[in-house]
Amino acid sequence: MSVSSVLFWRRTDVEGLERLALSVTSEGITATSKVICLEAGGFCLEHRWRIDRAWHAQSADVERWNAQGHTDLRLERDGTAWRVNGVLRSDLEGADEPDLSVTPFCNTFAILRTPAAAGESFSLDTAFIDAATMTVSRSRQRYDRLGQGRLRYVDLGLLRGFEAELVVDDDGLVVRYESLFERVAPAMS
Repeated sequence: MSVSSVLFWRRTDVEGLERLALSVTSEGITATSKVICLEAGGFCLEHRWRIDRAWHAQSADVERWNAQGHTDLRLERDGTAWRVNGVLRSDLEGADEPDLSVTPFCNTFAILRTPAAAGESFSLDTAFIDAATMTVSRSRQRYDRLGQGRLRYVDLGLLRGFEAELVVDDDGLVVRYESLFERVAPAMS
C-alpha cells in the first residue's frame, strides 16, 4: 500500500459520494473521510480513524450534519472492549472491529484477515455504527473468498440475509461493492 492515497467511492443505490484520505506511517494508519449523501433527507458525515499497523482499528470519530442538526460519536478500543463516547459498553466486549454503515472502507479490516484461497471464509463480530441513528450495536459478518480480488460479504447479524459480492484491489480496499458502492477516479484536467 502506498504511503498516502486518496480514494473516492460513489453510492450506486442513491446519490452520494465519499472522499477518503489514507496515510500509512511507521506509527500506524490514519484515515479521514467526508461522505455527502442525499439518502434520508440528505446528510454530510465525516469519519476519522486511528488504526494500528496490523489493521486493527483503535478509534473512530464520526460526525453527522443533517436538517435535524449535528451529532457526533467516538468509538474507542479499550483492550477487548469498546467505549462509546467514553462509556464502556459491555455488549461490545470481544467485538473484533468497527463497521460504519455508509462506507466500504471498514470492510478492509475483515478482507485483510480472510484467507487467500478460494472457498475459505472469515467471520467476525463488529461494533456496527449506524450512521442514520448514530448508534452502535454488536453485529456479526462473514467474508467468503471467491477468488483473487473477489469476496462475498454475508451479514449474520443486524441485517441477516443481506449478501453482496465485493471486488477489491491488491491492498484489500473495495473497488466495487455490489448494489451499494463503486470506486471512481477524479477527472484530471
